[in-house]
Amino acid sequence: MRPFELTLAEAADAMAKGALSPVELTASVLERIDAVEERLGAYVAVAGEAAHEAATLAERESAAGRHRGPLHGIPFGLKDLIDVAGLPTTASSRVRASHVAQTDSAVTKRLFGAGAVLLGKTHTHEFAYGLTTPQTRNAWDPGRIAGGSSGGSAVAVAAGAATFALGTDTGGSIRVPAALNGVVGLKPTYDLISRQGVTSLSWSLDHVGPLTRTVRDAALVLSALTGRDAESPAGSGGARPGYVLPQEGDLTGLRIGVPVNYYFDRVSPDVEAAVRRALARMSNLGAELVEVEIPMARYVQAIQWGLMVPEATAYHERALRSVPELYGPDIRVLLEAGELMSAGDYLRAQRARTLMREAWGRLLDEVDVIAAPTVPMTAVVAGQDAVEWPDGTTESVSDAYVRLSAPANITGIPALTLPVGRDQAGLPIGMQLMGPPMGEALVLRAGHAYEADRDQRGEPAAMG
Repeated sequence: MRPFELTLAEAADAMAKGALSPVELTASVLERIDAVEERLGAYVAVAGEAAHEAATLAERESAAGRHRGPLHGIPFGLKDLIDVAGLPTTASSRVRASHVAQTDSAVTKRLFGAGAVLLGKTHTHEFAYGLTTPQTRNAWDPGRIAGGSSGGSAVAVAAGAATFALGTDTGGSIRVPAALNGVVGLKPTYDLISRQGVTSLSWSLDHVGPLTRTVRDAALVLSALTGRDAESPAGSGGARPGYVLPQEGDLTGLRIGVPVNYYFDRVSPDVEAAVRRALARMSNLGAELVEVEIPMARYVQAIQWGLMVPEATAYHERALRSVPELYGPDIRVLLEAGELMSAGDYLRAQRARTLMREAWGRLLDEVDVIAAPTVPMTAVVAGQDAVEWPDGTTESVSDAYVRLSAPANITGIPALTLPVGRDQAGLPIGMQLMGPPMGEALVLRAGHAYEADRDQRGEPAAMG
């Protein structure tokens, strides 16, 4: 196996044994970027020379007995909303073309402190306001969309062009591209990870989280990112232990809620079949499957858009008035639409969000986690605007992709997506596991158990 193909945990283990060095791993991943970047377009910019210097430093530290942990010497990508001192943060937009960050974001500081090696900045749908990331192409089929808005991060990880990456998730922007590219994506509890130094889309819905090849890797990155952050007034505070996963999966006693409404409505047959097969495997591992009804399901998209649109417009108010021509047409129309929303509409969405949080809280008192499809369909062909369902419903691609991921943003609960199969075209299918606030350990345990069982059965998720 070539170094760029290793998972984070495998690479860390190999380096701990002296079988691999940070320089060798970073060089392998940079070579992989050179091989696939023209075809996939995952990166805004690659900092190859700086990455080599950081890997060399990590190697020297290891030789001197200063090992910073499992992320030491591991190369990663950062979504281009996340500040790194001295590097541009463009948000993949002409509006920010000349913006250079003056300081590191909180998550950047944590990763550098853990010894990780920055490869470069990955593409986002402009200002994270979309679910396709048009600059980037799907790792499994370049003729299809990458998903968004963290499309560059997902594709980089899926293609071996980063061992892990960070993204942001406002309505599904980590989980959607993770599912479409066959990798693991974690949207943690709201405010568990600091957003200081991260360009905002919608401050009450934004989350930062990892994209990795395995659930164990996600747990390792999450452990490095959590804890007290004195610089962030929105930080959750309080030191937290690392997320340690068992070697083998056992779900005895875990109650998994299986929705009887909403999450399996207007879902492709391949997606539904793959998720239900995964649930059957989890039942075989000892989990109890419990049918549940999703509360306030009919209001999900109205609440999501009622919160996100005015918050995004407020953030962009000055630039929208001074340089509107620099925004892409799809982003500009959404920002201008936000100017037409009333304060009353926004406050009603906030009130409805409160009611939904309370209702989901009661639901998660009945079960430990909720399992459902991450997205209703696999990656569509680039340029496709709408999807037609067998019941005669026509839905925009963006509405379809956000529909199943938005509830976790509205409620702020943790949600993990992991690959559970492929459709008839060979494209990845994702299942998401949602838990109570601060329930990352639960969703990671459940996802890891399925993943370990899959690997034992000889069905590893292949690289895109």
